[in-house]
Amino acid sequence: MNKYVLWHVQGGLGKNVAATSLIPDLKEKYSDRKLVMVVSWPEIFLQHKGIDRLLHLGNTPHFYDDYVHNKDTIVFRHEAYDQSAHVHKSQHLIHNWCDLMGLEYKEQQPQIIINYAQQQLVAQWKRDRPTMVLQTNGGPYQGQKYPYNWCRDIPMELGQAIVEKFKSQYHIFHICRKESPQIPDVERIDMPLENLQLFSILAQSQKRVLNDSCLQHAAAAFKLKSTVLWVGTSPKVFGYKLHDNIEAKKTDVANQRIGSYLFDFQFDNNLHECPYLSAQEMFDFNQVLSKI
Repeated sequence: MNKYVLWHVQGGLGKNVAATSLIPDLKEKYSDRKLVMVVSWPEIFLQHKGIDRLLHLGNTPHFYDDYVHNKDTIVFRHEAYDQSAHVHKSQHLIHNWCDLMGLEYKEQQPQIIINYAQQQLVAQWKRDRPTMVLQTNGGPYQGQKYPYNWCRDIPMELGQAIVEKFKSQYHIFHICRKESPQIPDVERIDMPLENLQLFSILAQSQKRVLNDSCLQHAAAAFKLKSTVLWVGTSPKVFGYKLHDNIEAKKTDVANQRIGSYLFDFQFDNNLHECPYLSAQEMFDFNQVLSKI
């Protein structure tokens, strides 16, 4: 009888990219079992040969009878975000998964495997000058409450300052959402793309300035050192040592966190939680520009 180990990964695209880091370790530890993964973004995992069966979360017909009922199956369906170490921001998301699944944490890095057809996507981003990728806005392309998510996005004034400094040297791709403010002198990419098509924009870029979103995870997977700006989230939890991680300056908090439970600031962009009165309170612009 087949034996299985099930890993259930739900959440955003970047979180799924991070999960790719542990496929070899999980497969090695449970080498006598078939690895079944149920994930939010299956296209990220399609080329990983260590996965025996890949299923899209919410599209799992006959799953109980095939993998649970009278089967020898080890189930990992924990939410890493709900663990003490994550709540206290004391260790990385990948480390939390290791603890939950009994794996050794070795600072594993994401692994995105690109097939031959996907490699051809890189050509569409070739321009007549070296390219820079500037991602000011991340998260879902639809369903955001406001054009600017203070907790994760790069302030627009800082984005404009970055463009002003580098526009003469680089062709700048500005990754943002439809409703995001316009920045002159960039090639704006604000339409939904297939995930690997979006990631391919990194391949020929000479510089990358990113926020806490999927591209900083993808850049780590491709071993492309980037500058990553952090506001309400932490590189200790979601970032990678490969990158130059620049955190927003700490500021005094009054009563903004009145509705906070286990986490200080919410990803869904509660405007009242923002403790800053200006973009300059968040970042020293000259420091950021000097580190890019």
